Amino acid sequence: MGKTKNMSKTEIKIGLSLEELISAIKELSPEDREFFVENLLAAVNPDYLQSIKEAREDYKAGRLTSHDKLFKR
Repeated sequence: MGKTKNMSKTEIKIGLSLEELISAIKELSPEDREFFVENLLAAVNPDYLQSIKEAREDYKAGRLTSHDKLFKR
């Protein structure tokens, strides 16, 4: 693989520096930040969207595992 870029110097196509983008994200409420990150993941990762679809189908079909069972409490 090639050299790793210095990400702090990477320019975003919309004219924001990475520092400006990070600063804006940090100013979001925790709920808005989570919403933003989930949507960003969905936009760049089709597998993420598929996993959400499958999880919703499992939930609707009643294929659930309790937290206690999952973490063997």
